Amino acid sequence: MEKEIKILIAGDFCPKDRVASRIGTPTSGEILHDMEPIIKSCDLAIVNLECPLVTSETQPIVKEGPSLKSIPDAANLLKDSGFSLATMANNHILDYGEVGLTDTINALKKADISRVGAGINSEDAKRVYYFRKNSKTIAIINCCEHEFSIATDNSAGANPLNPVQQWYDINEAKRHADYVIVIVHGGHEHYSLPSPRMQETYRFFIDAGADAVINHHQHCYSGYEVYNGRPIFYGLGNFCFDWEGKRDSKWNYGYMVELHFDTTIRFTLYPYEQCNKTPDIRLLNFKEKKQIEQNIQALNAIIKSPSQLQAEHNKWIRQDERNWLISIFGARNRYIQALMRHGYLPFGKNQNKIKALLNKVTCESHRDKLIQVLKAQL
Repeated sequence: MEKEIKILIAGDFCPKDRVASRIGTPTSGEILHDMEPIIKSCDLAIVNLECPLVTSETQPIVKEGPSLKSIPDAANLLKDSGFSLATMANNHILDYGEVGLTDTINALKKADISRVGAGINSEDAKRVYYFRKNSKTIAIINCCEHEFSIATDNSAGANPLNPVQQWYDINEAKRHADYVIVIVHGGHEHYSLPSPRMQETYRFFIDAGADAVINHHQHCYSGYEVYNGRPIFYGLGNFCFDWEGKRDSKWNYGYMVELHFDTTIRFTLYPYEQCNKTPDIRLLNFKEKKQIEQNIQALNAIIKSPSQLQAEHNKWIRQDERNWLISIFGARNRYIQALMRHGYLPFGKNQNKIKALLNKVTCESHRDKLIQVLKAQL
């Protein structure tokens, strides 16, 4: 009888601020100390490298949102803790351009950590990673939603989320592997549920032949479901992501997923607290773990009901509607923005402009053109 294969998947690893200052010091090993026995007990341990490991003085790219980076020694921290594969398809891996990505690839290679999900061009970025153990082969496919990190035929970056392409990739991987895991980086930040589109897409990946789908990116954990006998996890939360101002919130909690491949596919969750009072990761005690499990079960109940999932998504969109309208319709002055946000000033919305914008965003062909037009302005 063959021994089961255990694959561990962890969420976003961005060793900055307090964590970065400890890397390479005598206390470096304490950062992931609680997690090491779990990580090293698995046949393959995977973590999402959420930032480039930059050695050169390269400048960040032009983009929306923060530009993240860390030091090359972070790769050694991962290796020493037991990780051997880094997923790199995410929205920050190209924050410091192709030079920063090349630095990262070199740092991982030096630490003897494999990579998947990003590369020197789109062909390299979409390359499937194959892991072989006990006469079994497991394929890892990694992709992310479109932001400022996507690879092209002639430039480095991340493998984009494209359900058509992923269908081909899953089917090709099934020809060479016994199991296929799809790891996606996407979703709404700080929102603990998947959008209906995410659920539809990830279920499609299962229908296409994937044996498990894992998602991260939202900076908070989500729930999961078992669809057609295969697990889909909609958000692992941050794994190690220190950020001043993000304390005592859902930012600081997440879980790792351990997949067991034998005659059936089983899974185990490991909830933890990360970078809260101290810059490390701590497994939860019995009482804390029970609370997280109850929260996850409540999320699972919503995920199980398409109508409730849609209703929660609509509610969340309405809560953030004013911020989106401000970003679309202008008002650079922060005082005017504040008045608009609280409803004291109108947005000056033009119905014709709204309809034109809606048409450009809704229609796939128009959206393609809109993206190209906006890129040309940068």
